[in-house]
Amino acid sequence: MNIVENRTDNELVIAYQNGEQEVFKTLLNRHQQKVYSYVLSLVKDRTLADDIFQDTFIKVINTLKSGAYHDEGKFIQWVMRIAHNLVIDSVRKNQKFRMVYATEDYNMFDTMRNTELSKEDSMIQSQIHENVRFLIKQLPKEQRRVLIMRHYADMSFKEIAEKTGVSINTALGRMRYALMNMRKLAEEYSMSLSMN
Repeated sequence: MNIVENRTDNELVIAYQNGEQEVFKTLLNRHQQKVYSYVLSLVKDRTLADDIFQDTFIKVINTLKSGAYHDEGKFIQWVMRIAHNLVIDSVRKNQKFRMVYATEDYNMFDTMRNTELSKEDSMIQSQIHENVRFLIKQLPKEQRRVLIMRHYADMSFKEIAEKTGVSINTALGRMRYALMNMRKLAEEYSMSLSMN
């Protein structure tokens, strides 16, 4: 007979999805200290950590019950990722994020260059980087190429024009359209691109 505590996470997940409700307690007992400690180390507030911990496992239960979880032998990494995302959501909510877009006075890429950050700001910045990378991937190829050359390779518009075989005005236009498209996409996806 297979004792519940000796089963792997994967076996317990399958058993839970097959209706053995009581096995979830073993999964929870096995991982709760690690998940809770991780959340608390990030938010530094026991009440908030309790809420996020609870929300994490509610999300885990709902995902398992819906059959949307596909195990690749990495149950705890998946749970930690859920917890991490909930921490980021919480930090954003508490800092009352507002949407800020690239303008003459503000450039979303300036945020990416800030180096001295608190742990919370560092997490938010990491999410901003992820959002920006996602938006860049959505751009038409020519716009994406100019934007990457300008902001990541730090090339001048003259160098970009020479490298891509277009006029400086065309390179400038592509950059302008790239930023406009990113602003529009950020709005559509309700993405925040600001630390404020």
